[in-house]
Amino acid sequence: MKNLMPYMQQLGRALMLPIAVLPVAGLLLRLGQPDLLDMASMAAAGEAIFANLGILFAIGVAVGLARENNGAAGLAAAVGYFVTSKGAEVLIQVPADAMPVDQAYSALAVAAYKAKQIGKLSVPIGILSGLISGYLYNRYSTIKLPAYLAFFAGRRFVPIAAGFAGLLLAWLFGYGWPVIEQGMDQLSLAVAESGKAGLFAYGALNRLLIATGLHHILNNVAWFIIGDFNGVTGDLKRFFAGDPGAGFFMSGFFPVMMFGLPAACLAMYHSARPERRKETAGLLVSMALTSFLTGVTEPIEFTFMFLAPLLFAVHAVLTGTAMVVMELFHVRLGFGFSAGLFDYVLNFKLAENPWLLLPVGMGYSLLYYGLFRFFIERFNIMTPGREPAADTAMPLPVGDDAKAGAFIAALGGADNLESVDACTTRLRLRISDHGRVDEAGLRALGAMGVVRLGDNGLQVVLGPIADGIAGDIRQQLGKAATEPAGSDAAETTAAVALSSAWQTALGGADNIRTVRSCTGRLLVSLHDPEIISVERFPGLGIKAYGLSANGILHLLHDNPIDH
Repeated sequence: MKNLMPYMQQLGRALMLPIAVLPVAGLLLRLGQPDLLDMASMAAAGEAIFANLGILFAIGVAVGLARENNGAAGLAAAVGYFVTSKGAEVLIQVPADAMPVDQAYSALAVAAYKAKQIGKLSVPIGILSGLISGYLYNRYSTIKLPAYLAFFAGRRFVPIAAGFAGLLLAWLFGYGWPVIEQGMDQLSLAVAESGKAGLFAYGALNRLLIATGLHHILNNVAWFIIGDFNGVTGDLKRFFAGDPGAGFFMSGFFPVMMFGLPAACLAMYHSARPERRKETAGLLVSMALTSFLTGVTEPIEFTFMFLAPLLFAVHAVLTGTAMVVMELFHVRLGFGFSAGLFDYVLNFKLAENPWLLLPVGMGYSLLYYGLFRFFIERFNIMTPGREPAADTAMPLPVGDDAKAGAFIAALGGADNLESVDACTTRLRLRISDHGRVDEAGLRALGAMGVVRLGDNGLQVVLGPIADGIAGDIRQQLGKAATEPAGSDAAETTAAVALSSAWQTALGGADNIRTVRSCTGRLLVSLHDPEIISVERFPGLGIKAYGLSANGILHLLHDNPIDH
């Protein structure tokens, strides 16, 4: 299980890449309807995305799993997907009761039946094609072949291998279709028969799994596979297709994300120390608005997830009950991205009893506020504004390069980072040594939470900026890797000669132990960090500074060598 977890984490992250296209699909589809902009072409464009989710999952999952997110894996996945889909379509047998009485229409009936069944399988085929192609790329992208076949070596080999793998999948889905169809029907029936207990379990597990990122896998089953409405599967897809029984796996999130968790932020604000409420207000208001408007909740949840596991368990139970309550009141809501105000307003006319969200949401606001206020003060939980003030502050660096350099330093340096990826709200990293990670420094840079997974896994919760930060870090690491040794940006362990102005700002020459230069910063070891003159730093061109847990002073500067 321990060895399986990193791969499940990676799959959960990869699934977020194709899901990221759903907001634009929902937006185009909804805005193009007659009751809004009445633009058939726009609605058709949105429908085209929903109709081709299978190929999008194939490409997205493969790229997400491949080393360096290489696009060759996506091309291989597309090959595998098309081979599997068309191969299985030929092999699927049409039952007699699906054939028309008039044999003149038999060819049309066969094509329609097979197209409908392949439509049900499109997302599972896409995910499997992506998984296989991602693996094939990582395993064979550097393969060597004899000279007369050298053209097909390396990355060119991967789509070829994916095509043959697609043939195997085609046989599996084609010949095994009766069993697969029965399994999907039984799964949908089991979910339907589970009723309120199933909805509660889904809501609670969705929150409990969020710490590991595995909730994405659970969501994909509910939103894209369960149920069938005229050949359209999944609660999310069926909702936009007009299924009157769809939406119950999404509705329960709205009271929690739009009302409950913002009320929890208010409870945290009122529970903060009076002298720290002003500085805490900006953070809490930002997190509450993000949750209310967009349905992105992880920044809030990670403020108490590990500090108060019991409180987080209560939050999971409340999410489960919200699913049941919305179903009891026959409230059906849907979203293209998440359960926030934007999706609520956009899809209001597609919903059933959407106004009932307001009283239910107000009830959840009071419930969350009361429970959070009680738990925080009763058990003295160190939510934002209650923890002791830090002795040394690390101002947020100005500029993307400076921020990336600060994150790299807090993560233990460039040589401690094996891979850097991101999902919607968190950095997903593989590191060499957990001991070199400066968690306090990461929090000073804006991290809401840090999750250590196994020997090498690390997740840093940053909110919606996570993907941008990951890109900046990769760009900075790429610069360091391509610059020649001995250049100004290349890391060196040689002592850096400091001018008298720098020595004075650092407490004098006698206070300086060692100075190392690295990409975009100086790493200074001091005898006594308390006697430095930080007011002199701006005049020296220092953009930001911070003292890490191991006592090293990090100075972010455009030219850290020439001092």
